[in-house]
Amino acid sequence: MPINLTEPTELLPVPGMRLGAVAAGIRYKERRDLVLMELAPSASAAAVFTRNAFCAAPVIVAREHLAGGAIRYLLINSGNANAGTGERGLADARASCAHVAEVTGCEATQVMPFSTGVIGEPLPVPRIRDALPALAASLKEDAWIDAMRAIMTTDTVGKGMSRQVTLSGGTVTLTGIAKGSGMIRPDMATMLAYLGTDAAIPAGELQAMLSEAVDTSFNCITVDGDTSTNDACVLCATGASGVQLVSDEDRRAFREVLQAVCDHLAQAIVRDGEGATKFITIQVNSAGSREEARLVADAVAHSPLVKTALFASDPNWGRILAAVGRAGVQGLDVNRVSLHVGDVLIAEHGGRAASYTEEAGKRVMAEAEIPIRIGLGRGTASATVYTCDLSFDYVRINAEYRS
Repeated sequence: MPINLTEPTELLPVPGMRLGAVAAGIRYKERRDLVLMELAPSASAAAVFTRNAFCAAPVIVAREHLAGGAIRYLLINSGNANAGTGERGLADARASCAHVAEVTGCEATQVMPFSTGVIGEPLPVPRIRDALPALAASLKEDAWIDAMRAIMTTDTVGKGMSRQVTLSGGTVTLTGIAKGSGMIRPDMATMLAYLGTDAAIPAGELQAMLSEAVDTSFNCITVDGDTSTNDACVLCATGASGVQLVSDEDRRAFREVLQAVCDHLAQAIVRDGEGATKFITIQVNSAGSREEARLVADAVAHSPLVKTALFASDPNWGRILAAVGRAGVQGLDVNRVSLHVGDVLIAEHGGRAASYTEEAGKRVMAEAEIPIRIGLGRGTASATVYTCDLSFDYVRINAEYRS
């Protein structure tokens, strides 16, 4: 069960975007697994992709097509990652775009393809081709919920959020959906996320805003320390409202809403982490730099020993200190390090705090949401990372993933 997370029942339409979802039989039986998103001709698009060197074929093609501009369609399939498929994978990704072009009348280079699912298996392009006419005919503005569910793989609930913000020229909408539950580690964004707004924002400014939002949302989560081959986060601005960002106040207000939606979607992925029973916030304070704070936060968040202790509600705080110590902070003075778990001061001055009791540690570790605060005593910088515990079910889910 996801941790304090429920699936949205309604998401606001974004004028200038139409969506559809159908069952193409790519991997799953009798469930929707193919999504098409149509953008208005005036739309601009921005995206951030995985930094995994073994990136999937659709990532390569999507990057190429985005660089050409004038994106009109996003094609997303679940059940098959089209990764580790070599030249055939690239040909299949491009063929899928060509089939969208045949059905819709756009150019193949105006289609960005995305895939998620099992790595190393050929993409069943004929199934995609055969499903596209019905998919294109089904496009409508209020199909965000259908699309949200169709992109899921091991997710237990769909992840989405809508917000509206009033700018100097009027009110605009921002809606986003995401999928992800495992193979999650910050190194771009995480798995797949799609956001749309009816604001009119040039591609360059849109890209800068997305990259900034991703840096403190999707790039600050981890479930299992594995970066996917297929990660992508896309933000589309249709311009259908005619509302532009004409002032610094407009830009600030839109950035805040974009950040809120990205934060929610990113944290939802962790709350629905494969087998997760606890949602963990790791905040590192008084660091010499943000990079230094991230080194420590990531070391704790990626530690299987810390994550299994959290699953067991075992206040084995020595595992946390060990992770801090091996994070790679040069010249770390352990006597200045402090460790709080929830409201409990556990360690300071190089060892266990005089006020700490095992009972207090067990109490806070038994909570469903656990904040961990680490002070380094070196400066004023900070960083926050979100993670979850590592349970028996995580092993089971991934052991059975292809069966």
